[in-house]
Amino acid sequence: MSNELERISQLQNGDRRALSSLYDDYSGALYGVIVRMCKDEAQAQDLLQETFVKIWQKCGSYDPKKGKFYTWAYRIARNTTLNFLRKGNNLIQNEDLSVYSNKAETDENNIDVLALNGTIKKLESHHQKALELVYFQGLTHREAHQEMDVPLGTFKSYVQQALRKLRELYPPLLLLMALLIERML
Repeated sequence: MSNELERISQLQNGDRRALSSLYDDYSGALYGVIVRMCKDEAQAQDLLQETFVKIWQKCGSYDPKKGKFYTWAYRIARNTTLNFLRKGNNLIQNEDLSVYSNKAETDENNIDVLALNGTIKKLESHHQKALELVYFQGLTHREAHQEMDVPLGTFKSYVQQALRKLRELYPPLLLLMALLIERML
């Protein structure tokens, strides 16, 4: 049994230390998803906390045979955020969206966002749309293929082709792409 599976088993047995450990491993990635969706750092922090409360409450429903823990937790985070956005008129941006609180943190991020956006614009339109739906709007592959009105397998091919092309066109993105591909599996 892997370390992660052991921690999940401990979590399912009510061990708060396991929750803390899983929080340490996954909170950064889940926060990134939430803040992209709600576009409000303070609210994203609240939604992240709510997500982990739900993970604690629903951990008994997680089945490692059905998928990775991150995917299960991602769906909880995504649904929690979507439910929040649907409750009110929270879709209007009215605050500064600065994700980084100081210059030192931005220097650590070696991905040139303008170059990446320019590279994405070089992709075919259906590849751009596929990436936008999954990675920027937070849709699942099932939801996104319906949005694009193409078969699920075709949609998944679009995403894989787009990621492959991005790796060719924008080499600094290799590490980030590896993380994104891991999320898809």
